[in-house]
Amino acid sequence: MRGTFSSLGTHNYRLWMGGTIVSSVGGWMQRTAQDWLVLTELTHHNATAMGIVMALQALPQLLLLPWSGFAADHFNRRKLLLLTQTAMAVLALALGLLILSGIVRLWHVYMFAFLLGCVTAFDTPARQTLITELVPEHHLANAVALNSMAFHSARLIGPAIAGIMIAAMGSGWAFLINAASFAAVIGSVLLLRTTDLQHTAQSKSATGGLADGARYVWSRPDLRAVMLMMFLLGTFGMNYPLFIATMSVSVFHVGADRYGLLTSIMAVGSVAGALLAAARSKPGLMTLAGASIIFGIGYALAAIMPDYWLFGLMLSVVGISAQTIMTTANSMMHLSTDRAMRGRVIAIFLALILAGMPIGAPIIGWVADKFGARAALAVGAATGFVAAGVWLRYLYTYRRLRISIGAGHFRVSVKEPAREALP
Repeated sequence: MRGTFSSLGTHNYRLWMGGTIVSSVGGWMQRTAQDWLVLTELTHHNATAMGIVMALQALPQLLLLPWSGFAADHFNRRKLLLLTQTAMAVLALALGLLILSGIVRLWHVYMFAFLLGCVTAFDTPARQTLITELVPEHHLANAVALNSMAFHSARLIGPAIAGIMIAAMGSGWAFLINAASFAAVIGSVLLLRTTDLQHTAQSKSATGGLADGARYVWSRPDLRAVMLMMFLLGTFGMNYPLFIATMSVSVFHVGADRYGLLTSIMAVGSVAGALLAAARSKPGLMTLAGASIIFGIGYALAAIMPDYWLFGLMLSVVGISAQTIMTTANSMMHLSTDRAMRGRVIAIFLALILAGMPIGAPIIGWVADKFGARAALAVGAATGFVAAGVWLRYLYTYRRLRISIGAGHFRVSVKEPAREALP
């Protein structure tokens, strides 16, 4: 277990982790409250409206891609985070006050979702790449995994608290608490020991930032395969709020507290997946394919579960596999990408995951409205299997993947490519 938490031996990373956990709890409270607000208070179980909110929040990740990755590579990441975190706190406070005043309308939520997406487009690449400054290179994969663990540990707490709070006091208070929680990250950034930060190369090009990043990704078959996988999963497989909310209200007919509990149950699996990833010294090539297959199986089983608790159990399986996919892919991006290109590559990576949201979320919402929540889960299951096929094709073509059965044993071998075939 010492290796699992090795990054916490670094002072700056411990400080960052503490702030991240507190802020993430508030973030998950707001996500839960926003979904419930749209689905039950501002509409009558309209999954399409919820999908539109998710799409509006994700769309800026794509629209601002030429500038967001560039900013993470060229500007001081700590100062950039202070700006983005402050802006996100103001947005949460303003929407919370609108809700508590009783004048909130659906178009308000649409507007704030889009504004939050604009800020998040710059915040996420800066946060992801700041990790490279907090720990030495040999701790990077562990730090990425623990960062994910912190995010999903908060997911264990935030939705459950939000569900209870919504039932007792209304959804607006969750937004106000989230606004206050940003002080934790802002404080941790201000208290970082600048003398202990790892020096990273910064791109000197003032133009063509996105074009440089796109050319770099296109020249790498491994990065192309990962990007395609994550686009597919982000489009049709990772619309968790939609899946959980529609099953909660239209199949199991539970209230806000039980809805929040389902999100927390899924987070149990996500935390387990992050801990398993943290225990590995480096991401394994076969891990992505195996986790994607389990992701598909988990969704397929969730779609046929007749009981609330059995459905929750399958969500934990989805959570383990989804977190394994995300952490493994994220680690690959950090470890195999030139330092000067990381901001742009990570921005492209995250944008592709979320770029599919404006396409996938309304479609998934329409499927849930038209054919039922279980049919929407079936779409998520199919996506996991297709994503596994994309990665297996890469391994077969570039890494000489071979599967053999002999002497009663099932063997999978993945070889390094010839020198001239290296990506």
